[in-house]
Amino acid sequence: MARRDALLRLHKSLLSRRSDIRKKLAEELDGLRNLKGTVAGGDSADVAFESGSEEMASQLAELDARELHQIERALQRLKQGTYGICEGCGCKIPVGRLNALPYTTLCIACQREMEKYPEWSDRRSAGSWEHVYDAASLEEQAEVDLSEIEIDLSNNR
Repeated sequence: MARRDALLRLHKSLLSRRSDIRKKLAEELDGLRNLKGTVAGGDSADVAFESGSEEMASQLAELDARELHQIERALQRLKQGTYGICEGCGCKIPVGRLNALPYTTLCIACQREMEKYPEWSDRRSAGSWEHVYDAASLEEQAEVDLSEIEIDLSNNR
């Protein structure tokens, strides 16, 4: 019953976060429209500053849009009854992980595999584990001592 209560709490949290992001995105998009609607006046430094501000606002809006997509996906998984189930191995994702990252679709072990081997995320959708690298072979590799690496910081212009 505790897991069910936690999932209900997470559902409310996801709905709240979705509402917040939608509101924030609407404000950011209005801000971008207003920036584009203004006539560029002033010197080149002003134009460059406005351009940089516009680019940063656009990138922040993109990040918010990605998070919104992940939240929408998590809410859909809740409706389907698959929320909290790892898409990689099919095990239950611990509630602690869901509390930290409510829209995650992977358990910690599968997330680590995906981070080690980015191509793994493509392969897991195909259901093929035979191409995943042997982790033992990575452990056998010699560790690199950063103090042994020489870096040339001189300016070669």
